[in-house]
Amino acid sequence: MLSGRVEGKVALVTGGAMGLGKADCERLAEEGATVIVTDIDEEKGKEVAASVSGSFYQHDVRDEARWQAIIADVEKEHGRLDILVNNAGNVIFEDILECSLDHFRLHLAIHVEGTFLGCQKAIPLMAKTGGGSIINMASTASLLGYGNIPAYTAAKGAIRSMTKSIAMYCQDEDNKIRVNVLMPGGIETPMVQGVSGRAGEKPMDIPEGVLPKDSLGAPKDVANMVLFLASDESRFQTGNEYPVDNGLKARPER
Repeated sequence: MLSGRVEGKVALVTGGAMGLGKADCERLAEEGATVIVTDIDEEKGKEVAASVSGSFYQHDVRDEARWQAIIADVEKEHGRLDILVNNAGNVIFEDILECSLDHFRLHLAIHVEGTFLGCQKAIPLMAKTGGGSIINMASTASLLGYGNIPAYTAAKGAIRSMTKSIAMYCQDEDNKIRVNVLMPGGIETPMVQGVSGRAGEKPMDIPEGVLPKDSLGAPKDVANMVLFLASDESRFQTGNEYPVDNGLKARPER
């Protein structure tokens, strides 16, 4: 039986059309939230929104004017915003010599600027309606050395640092907004399938319970952490970073 851990709350999830974002939308809706799905993929985004009885906005998170319009619509339609999940992202696998400046800037624009704009535009509404929770999405890649994704790791590292700064601003303002960052490790998503050469295939089965070494996680493993941080259960958590990685970053040989 569902417990309604975010019952009555309004949640906006960027990049909600697939992968981690889709799982976040589903988990928040299961526990009672009204979910607003945003994504550049209109077809898949609308499918997710329909499945969670939510609404959809086509959304390039780099677009400041679009952020302003969406937040204004959220206030008009719902009167409040309680949860923001800055999930939208991309990755291009190129080493430092292969990566063009345009591709480097693209990563920073989608990840860092998108997260910055989301926080900046959402905070006034969240503060006005009693506070809430912002959950930014980084990666364990921001803590580890991967030679083929310098742009991605730079962007995710910036999100980790920026999250702490925004959290302290909110705390100093006493606006009752908590800001935390998640750092997923290997999770079975369409992006990971593409990297492993399994694009378009049925996702592998992820066993229940404690996972063995080197196992991938399921999107719901991240979504469960999103739910915790979105709920009032995490009232004492702000400015913190949470790996969701099955011990990946703890292993010395890695």
